[in-house]
Amino acid sequence: MQKISIKKFIPGIAWFFILLILVCMPGEDIPKAGWLDLLYFDKWVHTGLFCGLTVLFCWPFYTSGFPSKMRTSYFIKIAISACIWGLTTEFIQKFYITGRSFDLFDWAADSLGALIGLGFCLKKFIKSPWKRPKTG
Repeated sequence: MQKISIKKFIPGIAWFFILLILVCMPGEDIPKAGWLDLLYFDKWVHTGLFCGLTVLFCWPFYTSGFPSKMRTSYFIKIAISACIWGLTTEFIQKFYITGRSFDLFDWAADSLGALIGLGFCLKKFIKSPWKRPKTG
């Protein structure tokens, strides 16, 4: 069984804790977006943060030399974990953070970000198993 150095996970772990700090900010400490609310700016931020989380945790597996099938399996597990983490953060906000609440659309944006990250990793970090072999 191949092993991956924990050092390769440091960027993903750091990003995880940045997300945790942002989630635990009280509602009154979050700046108001003003006109950006019309563009659902906070949902785009959620999407970007969770896309980054997924990609940063997939990266060590990309550089590991694992076979494509194994990397694909890890990438899917990472994306599912990111979706679950997004849901968990909503419950943390609902029950433990002053001025914050559960928002199903935030979780949807988190999950979309994780899925975009998964799609990116499958396209860029895997020799695509979906590509048809060249004929002729």
